[in-house]
Amino acid sequence: MAGYIVYWPKEQIAKLKKAKDTGPIRVVLGSIHTKMPSIAKIKAGDVIYPVTLEKGTLSIMARLPVEKVESAFDYLLRETGERWAALIPKDAACKEIPYRNGAPIFRVANGNCFDHFDELPPEINKAAYLAERTPVPHLCHQEPFNCCSETAASGSNGSSIQPRPIPKEMIPTLLFGPSKSKQNPLKLNCQGRIDNNVSVRLCPQNE
Repeated sequence: MAGYIVYWPKEQIAKLKKAKDTGPIRVVLGSIHTKMPSIAKIKAGDVIYPVTLEKGTLSIMARLPVEKVESAFDYLLRETGERWAALIPKDAACKEIPYRNGAPIFRVANGNCFDHFDELPPEINKAAYLAERTPVPHLCHQEPFNCCSETAASGSNGSSIQPRPIPKEMIPTLLFGPSKSKQNPLKLNCQGRIDNNVSVRLCPQNE
């Protein structure tokens, strides 16, 4: 088992507050963008801790023991009924009606489009028709806060979603980085706060 920290930006925290989403946390989504970084290295059995930085204070927002890792496309269609601009897996096609065009197409992972199902490449073994899907009741945090979602790590034993400030005397003991060999401690400024330009994305939790 490994522990990982992911960063939730202030826009995501504001969105959750507006929706009154206090959990329990069910999923953490990852994308190909740094704002919502990839979580492709996460495995079942790992634990994810979303954190946020507000006014120089680092807070743990939730704790999610991961039970399943899958494509965000599959997760979002099943749990929300929407695609939410998730990336299409290599074995799937998305049947949709393009903007300002009444004829449906099948869109695949590499960006190619096909007019008919029997034209799809042989590796495609499933197709989702968005127009026929029914919205599924879900919590706000189950919707990605960025485009191009790639991976979903989910679990049924997540904690509530609320700020849990980390005492400033503990901050220097926390190490962050893409690997243990490249981890560095966070530093406090002269006001005893963390500088807002600190980058905390997907980081292994130090032991």
